[in-house]
Amino acid sequence: MAIEAGEIERLIKAGLPDAEVRIDDLRGDGDHYAATVVSRVFKGKTRVQQHQLVYQALQGRMGNELHALALQTSAPQD
Repeated sequence: MAIEAGEIERLIKAGLPDAEVRIDDLRGDGDHYAATVVSRVFKGKTRVQQHQLVYQALQGRMGNELHALALQTSAPQD
C-alpha cells in the first residue's frame, strides 16, 4: 500500500513542528520518495541522529506503506 507525499509531509511536521519539508515522488509510484527536512532540532546532532528523528516522526510507516525514502537533513543556516 502506497503513501501520499502530503501524508509524509504531515507526519514529519507533526513530529518536528518547526521543520521545513520538501517531498519529491521519485518514480511517480507513491513508493519511492526523496525528502529534504530542515529543523532547528537537528542542530548539534549527527546525520544518523537527524535521520532517526525523521523515521520516528513517520511512526513505523518506513518499510511498510513507505518503501524508500532518500533523506537530506540539516539545521537551518543562522
